[in-house]
Amino acid sequence: MSAEPSTATIYHLEMLERGAHCVKEPPAGFAVEQALPPDAGLNAQFYRRVGAAWKWTDRLPWSPAAWRRYVERDELTTWIGRLDRQSVGYFELEAQPAGAVQIAYFGLLPEFIGRGIGGPLLSAAIEEAWNLAGTRRVWVHTCTHDHPHALGNYRRRGFKVFKTDPA
Repeated sequence: MSAEPSTATIYHLEMLERGAHCVKEPPAGFAVEQALPPDAGLNAQFYRRVGAAWKWTDRLPWSPAAWRRYVERDELTTWIGRLDRQSVGYFELEAQPAGAVQIAYFGLLPEFIGRGIGGPLLSAAIEEAWNLAGTRRVWVHTCTHDHPHALGNYRRRGFKVFKTDPA
């Protein structure tokens, strides 16, 4: 662990109505599918590959058992984005109290960044979150260590910042 102070800012964003979603249409051959049954190894692999460039480190020391405990919870679903049947990225949705659904993790595999897939994948995540019974709020957080276009993508899809924090 580094002793250097963090200079990141965390942005907490929310969407309070399904109608606020500004859908980014997917390219031909794009689809999302839920990872069934839940597969801790799959989540760990996506976490490592997607997060490597963005300083996702908190889960790197997790054991396989810790990953299973996390992934196999009823509150969590994992979705895989595919383009022409090839995996391009993923997202995790976590159902929370009072009708909140968090997009807990979201991202593209490095080789698909810059190909116009982030908006459609985020739109799919938002749609799947609103499709969960009882959803009243969809929320997510990002930070200045994430892809430089992450915050803009969330805003373009209809999310509003409700809080910022230093990391």
